[in-house]
Amino acid sequence: MAYQAAENRYQEMKYNRCGKSGLRLSALSLGLWHNFGSKDSAAASTATVHRAFDLGITHFDLANNYGPPPGSAEERFGKILRGMGRYRDEMIVSTKAGYYMWKGPYGDLGSRKYLLSSLDQSLSRMKIPYVDIFYHHRPDPDTPLEETMGALATAVRQGKALYAGISNYKPEEAGRAIRILRDLGTPCVIHQPSYSMYNRWIEDGLLDVLGNEGVGCIVFSPLAQGMLTDRYFKGIPAGSRATKSQFLTKDKVDEARLDKSRKLNELALARGQTLAQLALAWVLRDSRVTTALIGASSPRQVEENVGALKRADFPAEDLARIEAILKG
Repeated sequence: MAYQAAENRYQEMKYNRCGKSGLRLSALSLGLWHNFGSKDSAAASTATVHRAFDLGITHFDLANNYGPPPGSAEERFGKILRGMGRYRDEMIVSTKAGYYMWKGPYGDLGSRKYLLSSLDQSLSRMKIPYVDIFYHHRPDPDTPLEETMGALATAVRQGKALYAGISNYKPEEAGRAIRILRDLGTPCVIHQPSYSMYNRWIEDGLLDVLGNEGVGCIVFSPLAQGMLTDRYFKGIPAGSRATKSQFLTKDKVDEARLDKSRKLNELALARGQTLAQLALAWVLRDSRVTTALIGASSPRQVEENVGALKRADFPAEDLARIEAILKG
């Protein structure tokens, strides 16, 4: 049966302007980092994307190396997208390049050769003529920033991307990249950094840069790879991120952090939320944060995450309690 989107899909979702651009993004976006590779269930991936769109999520975030294996998330999403073709103009599809993808000197980092070749490969895997946002995924200290940003500007001029973005750039280098793109006539529309209650580095300058420059911010890992959920309260379950991810190893699921998560969970329950919903609402409390990426792997998880938007206010006493827990 052909996919038919929910008629009421735009009634509950909040849409935020991306910096000073004309682009608006859903307050939550679906990231396809870990759960949409060829080793994962195709049926579950399709159902998750469909449910996200039905709930008003319009932004779907990929990268050339997402899977596993690398490239397979784009291939899978392309197949899902072909079944949703009539809705393509209602969707924001993004991809990135910056990490290792193929052998030799042209398959990694930030050269013009790598970035434009990678984008061509991404479009081929998804079988689409353009992406809405093309990011440089991480800084390359050995390539002039002018070359890297010039490649992004070329992708936009060629019509293979509508907007340019950057990811994982620190404040000073982000500011330089933003200014170079502006001078090239292709403004940087968005920056994608990591951010959560347990990872607050963007508060030390980056958010100020983005706010001053009028650039949007989409944060990834707002749930700290699952540490800001109740998933690890009773140990490390089989198949969880801590058993298969290089970014959340078992040694990081320590008792001190779990104790903080349990206390945050008590606050969340008192607010009528789950811990995940509290954590998502918290990263969105700053108006400079446009949207938060969720890494849901099932329709149920999407539904829980979207529920965060029902209680997004933070009285001073709640913020003070959160700070006390995090510093404790």
